[in-house]
Amino acid sequence: MEIIDAIILGVVQGLTEFLPVSSSGHLELGKAILGDNSLPKESLLFTVVLHFATALSTMVIFRKDIVNIIKGILKFEWNEDLQFLAKIALSMIPAVIVGLFFEEQLEQLFGGNIMLVGFMLIITAILLFLADRAKDTNKNVSFKNAFVIGISQAIAMLPGISRSGATISTSVLLGNDKTKAARFSFLMVVPLIFGKIAKDIMSGDITYESSNFTNLGIGFVAAFVAGLFACKWMIALVKQSKLIYFSIYCIIVGLIAVIWSLSA
Repeated sequence: MEIIDAIILGVVQGLTEFLPVSSSGHLELGKAILGDNSLPKESLLFTVVLHFATALSTMVIFRKDIVNIIKGILKFEWNEDLQFLAKIALSMIPAVIVGLFFEEQLEQLFGGNIMLVGFMLIITAILLFLADRAKDTNKNVSFKNAFVIGISQAIAMLPGISRSGATISTSVLLGNDKTKAARFSFLMVVPLIFGKIAKDIMSGDITYESSNFTNLGIGFVAAFVAGLFACKWMIALVKQSKLIYFSIYCIIVGLIAVIWSLSA
């Protein structure tokens, strides 16, 4: 992988992690276009590093929320902040189960399966279309909602299903406030990403070869910077109920991917 490729893929990850168009799907499409012939495990390593960068950008954007949550926890009371953290923990359960018991099967899907990416993008488009038609409310995410949203997050581990799109859409379809749904969606993934990185480091899956470190570092920086802009942009778009435009985009890209895979 060339340095310019790492920058492009980093920017793609940073933008699409927050925009509901599937970062994993776009990364797979980007690798196919750029001719990246990495093995599934190596491809997943680069993907994980880029996700780590966007997790940090999420923490920067929501730093005030995170500080308030920490302050609330330190009060040792069953307050709103501690309840929010408990909902985050509850939402992680489905993804953790998938990650622990189906990791090898999941890795094999990150090997340029453009047909799968295309169909999953179309499913994402349908979810966004349905969510866009949902009524506005002021409802907070409940514990039951958090678990259901967590199931959506686990399903979104498939390349082509937008994690933010699936979780925000699920939350909105459950009747939750759109802005609160976006906030919960962005914060719920942070512990999972850090957990994944820690697991891979301890297991030895991540190696620091000099031939790869430079590209990983450059991709990391590109994803982090792009993520800062995309996160702010997405929050504004969700408030304005503009999910229909992403739905149209996903179905167009999904159909192109399916047609391309059939003609390849």
